[in-house]
Amino acid sequence: MLTVDHISMEFSSKPVLDDITFLINRKERIALVGKNGAGKTTLLRLIAGEYQPTTGRIAREADMTIGYLPQVMLFQDDRTLKEEVMTVKDEGLRVTGYGDEARFIAEMDRTVIGLGFERKDFDRPCSEFSGGWRMRIELAKILLRHPDLLLLDEPTNHLDIESIQWLEDFLKTSPSAVLMVSHDRAFIDNVCGRTIEITLGRIYDYNVNYSHFVELRKERHEQQVRAYQNQQKMIADTEEFIERFRYKATKAVQVQSRIKQLEKLDRLEVDLEDTSRLNLRFPPAPRSGDYPIIVEDLRKDFGEHTIFHDVTFTIKRGEKVAFVGKNGEGKTTLVKCIMGQLDYLGNLKIGHNVKIGYFAQNQAALLDENLTVFETIDYVAVGDIRTKIRDILGAFMFGGEASDKKVKVLSGGERSRLAMIRLLLEPCNLLILDEPTNHLDMQSKDVLKAALQDFNGTLICVSHDRDFLNGLVSKVYEFGGGHVKEHLGGIYDFLRAKKIDSLQELERKVESGKAKVESTDSQSSAKLDYAAQKAAAAEKRKKEKQIAEVEASIAALEEQQAQLEQLLSLPENQTQEQFQKYESVKHQIEQKLYEWELLNE
Repeated sequence: MLTVDHISMEFSSKPVLDDITFLINRKERIALVGKNGAGKTTLLRLIAGEYQPTTGRIAREADMTIGYLPQVMLFQDDRTLKEEVMTVKDEGLRVTGYGDEARFIAEMDRTVIGLGFERKDFDRPCSEFSGGWRMRIELAKILLRHPDLLLLDEPTNHLDIESIQWLEDFLKTSPSAVLMVSHDRAFIDNVCGRTIEITLGRIYDYNVNYSHFVELRKERHEQQVRAYQNQQKMIADTEEFIERFRYKATKAVQVQSRIKQLEKLDRLEVDLEDTSRLNLRFPPAPRSGDYPIIVEDLRKDFGEHTIFHDVTFTIKRGEKVAFVGKNGEGKTTLVKCIMGQLDYLGNLKIGHNVKIGYFAQNQAALLDENLTVFETIDYVAVGDIRTKIRDILGAFMFGGEASDKKVKVLSGGERSRLAMIRLLLEPCNLLILDEPTNHLDMQSKDVLKAALQDFNGTLICVSHDRDFLNGLVSKVYEFGGGHVKEHLGGIYDFLRAKKIDSLQELERKVESGKAKVESTDSQSSAKLDYAAQKAAAAEKRKKEKQIAEVEASIAALEEQQAQLEQLLSLPENQTQEQFQKYESVKHQIEQKLYEWELLNE
C-alpha cells in the first residue's frame, strides 16, 4: 500500500533518519517506537507529506487516503462540536460508502461519545473545550473519514481509561492500516502486531507486538555490546601496532595497511542505554501517622456546578492508590483540595507528620530557569544518590550534553520530566502524582515505576496509563457522576469489575449519574456571591484573551518555520545563518507552546 524507499532526512546538517526502507500493507497495525527525539514524529510527517525527504522517496498507491493526528494542533473556529465533526460528512460518505446521512450521523454519535463527550456537548462551541478535548474532536473527524492509513502521534495523551479502551476496540476492527507513536505499552500491545523501532537514525523492524519486541531488543543489545567490545579491542590492538612500528622501515607496508584498515572501518555504535540495573530509590523520610488522609462528606462546587459531593474515604499509611475516571470528573480538583489549593465543604484531614511530594502538570513552572539541568538535580540530591545523578538524568532522557542545558531553553515536556526527577530525590512520605507519565518514554516509565514500587510511603497516582498502574496500586478510586467510588484490587481488577464491554453501557451509567447530581444540585444555592462570580468571569476573559494572543503568535511562527523549511530544502540555501534562523524559530514555538499549555491549565 505504501513504500518508504531508502529515505534520509537531515535538519541543520544533522542526520535524523538514515537510509530507511520498509513497507506498510493494508490493514496492518504498526507501533513506531524509540526514544524522544529519535525521529518518530519526523517519519510520520514525511509519510503524511508535510516534509520532503532529503534523499529517497515515499510511494503511495493511487487514490490512497491518509489521516494524520499530530501531537500539537491549533484551533481557531467557533463551530459547535456537532457542526465541526459534520464537516467531514461528504468525504466520509464518499470514502467509506456509509450510504446515507442517517448512517453517518449514527456512526458520528458512536465515535464522539466513545471518545468521552456527552450528548449535551454536541451543541457547545468548540472554543469552550480545552486543548485536550479539541484534540479528541480532531481524532473523531479523522476516524470518521476511515482513511486507508491512520498516522497517530500519541493519541492517548488526552484520553481517559474508558476512551482509550474504546479507541483500542475501534482500531482493532477498523479496515484502516495504522502507524502510531505511543508510550502507552498496554495500548500498543493490544492494538499492534508489528513494531518498528527508530534508533540512531536507523530502523529495526519486528513482526511482533511491543512486549515481545522488548525481549528481542534485549538480545539484540547484548549482541551489539559484544560486537562493539570486540571491535574496540581490535581498534586498540591495531593502533598499538601502528604506534609501535610507525618509524621502522621494515614494517612500513604493514603500518600503512593497518592505517588504511582503520580508515575504512565501519565503526559500530551501541544504540541503547542500558537502564536495567539503574536502581532509583527514594531518600528516607520520617514515618507518618497511620492515616495520612481522611476525607468525610467532602463536596466541591464551582458556582452552581457540583464537581463531587458526599465523598468519604480513608487512605492508610503505605497504601498505593489510583484516581481514575473521565476528564473533568474531579480527580485533579480533589488533589488540589488535599494540597490546600482549593476550598471545599466537608472534612479533609492530613495525618500526623505527613510530608507531601506533589507533581502537577504545572510543576515545571516552579523550576529555576537560570540553573542547568544537572545543577537543578544536584541542588536537591543528598547522600549516595549524588554519585548516580548522570545515570538518573540519562534514564529520563537528559544524557550527555543535554544535562548542561539551561532550564530556560527546555521545552514544556522536558521541564516536566526534570520536575519529576527533582521530586523523586526530595524526602517525603506521601507522594501525589498527577499524570506523571505524559512526557516519559517507556524506559523512563519503567525506571519511575520500579522506584515507586519500592517506595515505602503512601502514593496517590492520577493516571490513565493501565500498564503503569498495573502492579503498582492496590486500590482504585473511580470518579464519575459527582461521586467517588472505592474499588479494592489493582487496575485490571477494577476494569474487569466495571465490565466496560460497550460504549452504550458506559454512556447509560454516566448519564444516569449526571441526572441524579443535577437533580440534587438544582435545590442548592450558589456558593459564590455576585462579586466573586464577576471577578472569576473577568479573570477567565483575561486568560482567554492571552490564550488567543499566544495561539496567533504560534500560527505566525509556524508559518515562518514552514517557509524556512521550504527554503532549506534547496541545497543553495543551506547556510549557517538560515539554519540558525530555523533553530531560533523552532525554539520560539516550543516556548510559546509551553506558555499556551500553562495558560490552559
